[in-house]
Amino acid sequence: MSATTTAPSNWNIANALTGLRIVLVPFFAVLMLHEDGQQTSWRIAATVAFAAAIITDRIDGDLARSRGLVTDLGKIADPIADKALIGAALISLSIIGSLWWWVTVIVLVRELGITIMRFFMIRYGVMAASRGGKVKTVAQSVAILLMICPLPDAVEPVSFAAMGIAVALTMITGLDYVFQAMRLRRAGRPS
Repeated sequence: MSATTTAPSNWNIANALTGLRIVLVPFFAVLMLHEDGQQTSWRIAATVAFAAAIITDRIDGDLARSRGLVTDLGKIADPIADKALIGAALISLSIIGSLWWWVTVIVLVRELGITIMRFFMIRYGVMAASRGGKVKTVAQSVAILLMICPLPDAVEPVSFAAMGIAVALTMITGLDYVFQAMRLRRAGRPS
């Protein structure tokens, strides 16, 4: 007789943290855009909200894996929460004039494009997040935090350098995912 395992409930702490991150997105945007992002206290609050959301991303993934709480809902909601947070931050930074729109467009087009490609490739197999993709997410988060936080003007070159690294990693990992998809498609037949 084989032991049966039950799937974890969607009502778990990991998914609750993902839900919290989704709720933090509009809250962060309101804080960031208040008075065109010019009020230091509001920018600090936006920085705290963004940092809290990023921390929940790390914690929910660790909890889901370590406690066997990985669910289909979590697999869908987690990347949506990540993309919504990064997108809201980049768009907010561009709206207030702290980040060029072309940077925001490049990153968002890449993120959306890879997400759509992964959706269509699912019939050939799962394209798991790569190590490079995880490094890219960290680089984006650090660059955005530096740009959101009201730091002295002397730190601005560091913020732009960090964003440059994040954009480069965004493009490189995007190409890597395209090559992965091509290999996956060649190797298998649709399920």
